[in-house]
Amino acid sequence: MGWTSEEIRFLKKLNNPDKIQSFLDSIEYNPEYTSRSPRWVIKTGTAHCFEGALFAAAALQFNGNKPMIVDMLAEDDDDHVIAVYKVDGFWGAIAKSNFTSLRFREPVYRSVRELIMSYFDFFFNTNGFKSLRSYSLPFDLTYYESRNWTTTDEDLEYIGDKIESLHHFPVVTQKMIRNLSPASESMLKAGMLGSRPEGLFKPGTKRRSEL
Repeated sequence: MGWTSEEIRFLKKLNNPDKIQSFLDSIEYNPEYTSRSPRWVIKTGTAHCFEGALFAAAALQFNGNKPMIVDMLAEDDDDHVIAVYKVDGFWGAIAKSNFTSLRFREPVYRSVRELIMSYFDFFFNTNGFKSLRSYSLPFDLTYYESRNWTTTDEDLEYIGDKIESLHHFPVVTQKMIRNLSPASESMLKAGMLGSRPEGLFKPGTKRRSEL
């Protein structure tokens, strides 16, 4: 099950990471717990971070890159998933998020860890609690090519289960966590600019991946 001619014309327009990110920024944030394919993102014009990362990976693959995603685990907050790519050996990222600060990263980072740490101070819940705790190495989605993950009507929660099962590398120690200061009021306002309230994680509840 491949792309339709209309989808191909659309994907050809998204021929660099900035254009892919601009598309994700232009569509509605999906507050529902779904796991839809990149085809459905195009069709419905909505996505949350997991669906957005899959779409970005698919668009990158269409334009000649590996379709790679990285899982980021959080404490008392939603986890986050990003699509990653390399330019001249340096890592960048594309992402959909209800928070403005957790989206695009230019390909200027020398390692995956360096890329992930660029998110740390901006990864907080609605109480300002800095919540990022660990990350996986990039997962190549060609692993699931036989399941037509880019265009299927099948629920893709199995991909979420897979990346959550990968080894995750911690980014902070317990002592560091105890000493963390909350995000400032201005940073909170900036981070949630234009967010959909119904899609915001409520501290003290279960993360999406635990539902």
